[in-house]
Amino acid sequence: MKNSLGTSVILTVFGESHGPAVGVVLDGLAPGLPVDEAYIAEQLARRRPSGATDTARVEPDRFQLVSGVYQGRTTGTPLTILIPNENVRSKDYDSVQTVARPAHADYTAECKYHGWQDPRGGGHFSGRVTAGIVAAGAICRQALEAKGIRLGTHILRCAGVEDAPFTDVASEIAGIEAKRFPLILDREAEVEAAILAAKAEQDSVGGVVQTGICGLPAGLGEPWFDSLEGVLARAMFAVGGVKGIEFGDGFGLAALRGSQANDPFRMQDGRVVTESNRNGGINGGITNGMPVVFNLAVKPTPSIARPQRTVDYKEGKDVELALTGRHDPAIIRRICPVVTALVAVVLCDQLALRFGTDYLAAK
Repeated sequence: MKNSLGTSVILTVFGESHGPAVGVVLDGLAPGLPVDEAYIAEQLARRRPSGATDTARVEPDRFQLVSGVYQGRTTGTPLTILIPNENVRSKDYDSVQTVARPAHADYTAECKYHGWQDPRGGGHFSGRVTAGIVAAGAICRQALEAKGIRLGTHILRCAGVEDAPFTDVASEIAGIEAKRFPLILDREAEVEAAILAAKAEQDSVGGVVQTGICGLPAGLGEPWFDSLEGVLARAMFAVGGVKGIEFGDGFGLAALRGSQANDPFRMQDGRVVTESNRNGGINGGITNGMPVVFNLAVKPTPSIARPQRTVDYKEGKDVELALTGRHDPAIIRRICPVVTALVAVVLCDQLALRFGTDYLAAK
């Protein structure tokens, strides 16, 4: 399953940046789930470029529900979403088709596909392919919300600007959805200024995003090789630009003693809770009923206009590359809805494995 994710609910991505379309197939969803096209469009709009801090390539994302939906509900058969590419400019890549853009997948794709890959705009490795993921994730996310499971992603750190980490996940998720730069604190102008400063210097910036999930039942996930951390990490590393993940306090736990790192248990209103959440809501690879919280390290966008040393792998020579074309000086804003969408797909899969395929559709 080279381009697929999941065991019961399976997501498959297809398409290239400058091909006719990108899209997804979502197989294994319970029949009868609502498919709200307005909500799908809203989530795609959150991913879409919308200002000077984003790429100038703006696609309308006029998605098509090709199969698996009838009268606004899932049928239970494979659900296919097609999103045409309507604003390509392939000539920008004519002179660099055999030049390896540093930190991109150009050279590794050449090694794997022996020159038969589509190199324009990154081809199948482009962030453009995430549009289909966001559309599929919107359907999964609404199914989760109907079960009382809420999730969201915000920028924790970008270009020296820091946000407060999640504390009250349930209330804070609602606060980040309404903002262009999904920060809980009102520091969006500072983030934008920092990104534009890098852009003015023909450079880019990265940062850290944080995802919170509340409402998950205890007992979700498997020990050892299919831990919830493991399946979420596998999904997250599918997103271009993600280079690290930590759950709860993550690497910060390494500097603590056990008495500080442990989350004491207690009873509250008849249920088991923990007094702190340093372990991010997961013990032994299995949810403990507390919010699941994790951070992702997002590297600076590798597409920059500043001259860089590289190679022409067909000619076998060193060259200098100064990229032209349309690129994001920071992908961190637009990566947030992609991360949330992928998490929603993973959770639907995990819930179906634990409670059965029809669990999400059950009243």
